[in-house]
Amino acid sequence: MKKSFSLTLSILLVLVLALAGCSSKTGSDEDGSSGETSNSSSLLDTIKERGTLKAGINDALPGFGYIGSDGENTGFDVDFAKAIAAGVLGDATKIEFRPLSATDRFTAVQSGEVDVLVRNTTWTTNRDAEVGLSFAPVIFYDGQGIMVPKDSNIKTLQDLEGKTIGVETGTTTELNLADQMKAAGVNYTAQTFDNADAVIAAYEQGSIDAWTTDKSGLVSRQSTLQDPDAHIILDETLSKEPLAPAVKDGDEKWADAVTWIVFATIQAEEFGITSQNVDDFLTSENPEIQRLLGVEGNLGEQLGLSNDFAYQVIKQVGNYGEIYDRNLGPDTVFKLERTQNALYSDGGLLYSIPFR
Repeated sequence: MKKSFSLTLSILLVLVLALAGCSSKTGSDEDGSSGETSNSSSLLDTIKERGTLKAGINDALPGFGYIGSDGENTGFDVDFAKAIAAGVLGDATKIEFRPLSATDRFTAVQSGEVDVLVRNTTWTTNRDAEVGLSFAPVIFYDGQGIMVPKDSNIKTLQDLEGKTIGVETGTTTELNLADQMKAAGVNYTAQTFDNADAVIAAYEQGSIDAWTTDKSGLVSRQSTLQDPDAHIILDETLSKEPLAPAVKDGDEKWADAVTWIVFATIQAEEFGITSQNVDDFLTSENPEIQRLLGVEGNLGEQLGLSNDFAYQVIKQVGNYGEIYDRNLGPDTVFKLERTQNALYSDGGLLYSIPFR
């Protein structure tokens, strides 16, 4: 009797454990979603099924993201968003632009309103860890600066003693300004504004003595002032501002796709591959070029992309240098030198991880 009971109990225990094991593999998580699906699904798959990329951008920063004379979104960041669409969907035009302010850009990523944020956004510890973003490689190395009227006789940070400085909320600039002014022993008043347009309006009206943002932003906005030559940007650089695309954290497959699309533009410039000559390189015997363009190997497939994803990016949008020169380079009103945004081989910081 005891042996029979023990045998029955043992059989029941085995069945319970087996059912528990099956449940852990195929059952639902606490949020009601399948555990197996949560491990394998990615926003990359959703975007390919949807057929369009939703990109968060700036639409009021000349050179980086703004509305051109033709009514279309244009700029350095916009082109990188197009490059992502070309790499993922094979078509740079399959994209929906969502203009975002500095304060709502992170919420838009977290809520799924946008798939990727390409909006002059600085990569920081807090944004990586606390805000929950995953950053792609840096596409523009910048630094914070300060603009003042040329006739103000303000030449250094010390000359800003007792002055009022305008700064946009929801950015890294306010904290950077406080840190540097404290270190310099300069007393000042910070006046915050909800957006860059409000800062600039106050500056041009003379209600603030200076304003601060990334130097690229200062150069960009200077071109829109009533008298651009009446203003100067101080020599001091207040911070490091590495600007990079960002996606929602926790989706490694999607983050990898964006990352390698950015690297493709940098590697293409290093190889001398442009939108104009990329077809000539399809017959190259260089194995690295063959892998980059998808002629050999399956690197694209490994990323969940087509094997010719880099070719599509280069053909439709261009390499990094083309994107830079088209929007910010010597033939534009900004005439920004490459400096740290040059390839590492030219003394800059741009460097692609190997395609192999």
